[in-house]
Amino acid sequence: MLAYPISLIGILLLSCLLQQFIPAITAWYDARILILPLVVLCGSSTVSAAGMLALTFLGGFLWDAQNLIISELGDRQIYHTASDSLQFGYSIILYALMGFLMQGIRPLFQQGKWYLSVTFAGVAIFLYLFIEHLMRSFMTAEFSLKGGTLEQIGATTLLTTMLSPLVFWILFKVANLCGHPIDYRD
Repeated sequence: MLAYPISLIGILLLSCLLQQFIPAITAWYDARILILPLVVLCGSSTVSAAGMLALTFLGGFLWDAQNLIISELGDRQIYHTASDSLQFGYSIILYALMGFLMQGIRPLFQQGKWYLSVTFAGVAIFLYLFIEHLMRSFMTAEFSLKGGTLEQIGATTLLTTMLSPLVFWILFKVANLCGHPIDYRD
């Protein structure tokens, strides 16, 4: 009964490690593939609301811890000033909001319409990145979409969304191995 949630946490930790080795694609406005947020969003469709909250808390904690380490080491290409970095814990709240979006379409996912979850994962990634940009703009007191910001958000969303069917396939396989029912198909 706990095999699937434990496996999901293992996949989340593995995605956190893999995220460190995926470079930005400079030809596409420095877009990145966001594996960790994608695993959180796809996993949110396969568990209950309580499981989703635990998953989003752990995912947001790992994401913030990873970015806090990067900003403290002084990566000036990402964080230009100290006020440019957001406070620890903001991702937990944003992940929970996006997780609730995925929970809202969970009944459709359980009917076997996983392609809608792929679409909503892309919408959730876009919303996450855009809200994060708005929060950074608020912290620096200047809102701007110049310099390819919207293009970077769009390219990152597109690349991440293209990977979501693979993540759902992996989650289906792991759920079958663990005996965890995901759908209600007869």
